[in-house]
Amino acid sequence: MSLREITGNCQPKLPRGVRLKQDLVRNEWLLLAPERVIKLNPVAQAILQRCTGLASVDAIVDDLSQTFAADRSRIDTDVRALLADLAQKRLLDI
Repeated sequence: MSLREITGNCQPKLPRGVRLKQDLVRNEWLLLAPERVIKLNPVAQAILQRCTGLASVDAIVDDLSQTFAADRSRIDTDVRALLADLAQKRLLDI
């Protein structure tokens, strides 16, 4: 999936079999998928926690820009890049 295919109205969510999990022993967040474990950085974790299938991409970007008092256009670029990458790997439904 390309960045152009991700519109502000898309409501991203984790597909069946993929889940977000906090590893309390190592104090880190993981994205678990069949035969895959991806260690998430704090930015990816913050984005994926908002990917519930209820919030649109625009709402996620707005929430992140308010929460972290950051430039909305920069956050929009980062969010769309992560979502496109994960969707291409079939770790996220758009």
